[in-house]
Amino acid sequence: MIAFISRRESFSSSHRVALPNLSDKENMKLFGACSNKNGHGHNYILEITIKGKVNPKTGYVIDLKEVKEIMHQNFLKYVDHKNLNLDVDFLKGINPTTENIAIACWNKLNPHFKKSAKLFSIKIFETDKNFVEYRGE
Repeated sequence: MIAFISRRESFSSSHRVALPNLSDKENMKLFGACSNKNGHGHNYILEITIKGKVNPKTGYVIDLKEVKEIMHQNFLKYVDHKNLNLDVDFLKGINPTTENIAIACWNKLNPHFKKSAKLFSIKIFETDKNFVEYRGE
């Protein structure tokens, strides 16, 4: 039997959404308040979903303690209470939109899941009303 399991974690980060080749005025026109020259922050919610066969012995697709550890060690410890533009090596040179954060998260987490428990999707909630879902290429 195939099952989908999900885990949610939160992180707080600041960022500025802007393109370096544009002026501050052009960035404000394109990205609005998200391009505030001094940045802004969010209390993000990260939700990952894993797809796999239920192990008949354990009843698990994967132990959620293992999922929590993978999330913390490979993504959350790098982004929580950080400036995404300045402090996060794997986002250097990348405009830190929620879409790009979700892709980076996928790239950091995906290698840590086994064949029997595959990463299915990443959801990052920027606000209560706005979120991005990414399912790999």
